Amino acid sequence: MTDWDAQMKKIDRRLESISDEALLPEPARATPARQAAVAEQRRATNTFGVFARLVLVTLLGVAMPLWPYAAECGVGLAAYLGATGVLALGGVWVAVWTWRHRAARAHVLSMLLVAWGVALAAAEVLPRVGYAIPTDARPGLWRCE
Repeated sequence: MTDWDAQMKKIDRRLESISDEALLPEPARATPARQAAVAEQRRATNTFGVFARLVLVTLLGVAMPLWPYAAECGVGLAAYLGATGVLALGGVWVAVWTWRHRAARAHVLSMLLVAWGVALAAAEVLPRVGYAIPTDARPGLWRCE
């Protein structure tokens, strides 16, 4: 059988004989060519694409309360819920893009757009599933009668 106490003592002695600097090697420095390549890639990552997507989805979010069609029931409701889904998915799309490109403020705005899309959809869906009280503007019906 193995004497674990003796084995652990051997390991402890070996570890005590090694300095801390030897255990943690010096991190390798990037070569000047690699540093230049990283800097070029950062310059190539243009923020125009980030903000173009953000403006596109923000315009949809601003336009949603101005929906020109009847959205109380039927096809109009389905179209409105589809548009709110596009708004929420567009917000997720922008959130992923802003996260990858390290645009913090734009990322926060994209998350707000996702929340706005979910809130608009919830305002229409919840009265119809019995969770919220139906009103004249948001009746409890899915289909028009």
